[in-house]
Amino acid sequence: MVPVPVRPPSARHALVAGSVGNFAEWYEFGVYGSFATVIAARFFTPDGGDRDQALIATYAAFAIAFFFRPLGALLFGRLADRAGRRPALVLAVSLMTGATALIGVLPAYSAAGALAPWLLTLLRCVQGLSAGGEFGGAVSLLTETAPPGRRGRYGAWQSFTVALGLLTGAGIAAGLATLLSESALYAWGWRIPFLLALPLGGAALWLRLRLPESTAPTAGAPDITDTGNTADAPGRAGTVRAVVLGVGRIMGWSAAGYTFLVVLPSYLQAMLGTTFQQALAATFVANLGFAAAILPAGALSDRVGRRAVMLTGSILVVLTAVPLLHLLRDPGTSGTAKAALLAAAGAVIGLLAGPGPALLAEMFPTRVRSTGLGLAYALSNAVFSGCAGLIVTALVRHTGNPDIPALYAAGACALAVPALLTLRPDDHLRPLR
Repeated sequence: MVPVPVRPPSARHALVAGSVGNFAEWYEFGVYGSFATVIAARFFTPDGGDRDQALIATYAAFAIAFFFRPLGALLFGRLADRAGRRPALVLAVSLMTGATALIGVLPAYSAAGALAPWLLTLLRCVQGLSAGGEFGGAVSLLTETAPPGRRGRYGAWQSFTVALGLLTGAGIAAGLATLLSESALYAWGWRIPFLLALPLGGAALWLRLRLPESTAPTAGAPDITDTGNTADAPGRAGTVRAVVLGVGRIMGWSAAGYTFLVVLPSYLQAMLGTTFQQALAATFVANLGFAAAILPAGALSDRVGRRAVMLTGSILVVLTAVPLLHLLRDPGTSGTAKAALLAAAGAVIGLLAGPGPALLAEMFPTRVRSTGLGLAYALSNAVFSGCAGLIVTALVRHTGNPDIPALYAAGACALAVPALLTLRPDDHLRPLR
């Protein structure tokens, strides 16, 4: 028998500490997406206000936070690349925990007037900064401590804990919507999931404070960026080019993921007339399929390459997004069939999210890895994820075309295909630089 490689304790500890922090951060994003209609009513709707306009304003606050993520990636990335991964990860989870808990105690529009949405948006910006710093440090830590031949599997834990966070957020929202009356949910029940960030963030912080440092940044290492099937370029220009290419490679993941996993509850309520509980249940099923596919997709990419797995996922989104939405709207489609379709849609996005972190880590050398991959991910999410709810909601309202969410996701995945084709088939076999 071939002996199974033993993971060193530092790798195991890094996996747990990085994963718990990701879970805590993305739990909040799941909660915000699940309660978008409630937040719109509490913070963006004065008496007699337009509910559609309030929902658009809610997603605008969501989008603004995403545009702070590139700044967070730069600030936290430089800290991680200069001082080590641990200080950046500790600071990121501390800021996210504090901002999330404060949302849970914010006064609503009825109490604070026009100040309420501004305070909410400010806290979302703080969350954007911390989330931008989280990805680069966590993925660098996970991939740098991974045993040989397992970077895809280890990096996939970042995406897997994102899925768990979204699932937990949606699950708690669905539970509260079932247990509480609508008036109680809108009055105070929505605050509970945000306040739960305190114990979650506290556990993540404790684990990260005990974290041994990963591969130390090499002070004198040449800043050479291997972008895959393109000429290596020295210095800042090579890093910038790799960031731009990284955005192109993961834009489909960003757009499709947020369209079907986060924006879906509000779309189902607004366009299909589903109840709040039904919309949350649908989101939970989609995220369950997403979570189930991520780790297998990451492990598969260690065997056949990142390019093959991510191209498959992108092409499947292009081919199936519009038919999927048609079947969901068809009253003749049974509830069981709709659940299976949603789970399958989530699983397809898992094909993109599983190999994605390792793909980005392999594009940058240690000296700039946290900054480079974090910035590529943050920019892609700012443009194609943070704006998804705002763009989809506004376009559906103005055009009346219910296929807009599917067209948005499919279009982004189609544009990602040429960038993914620039990957070398053997990039997953090359050592990190």
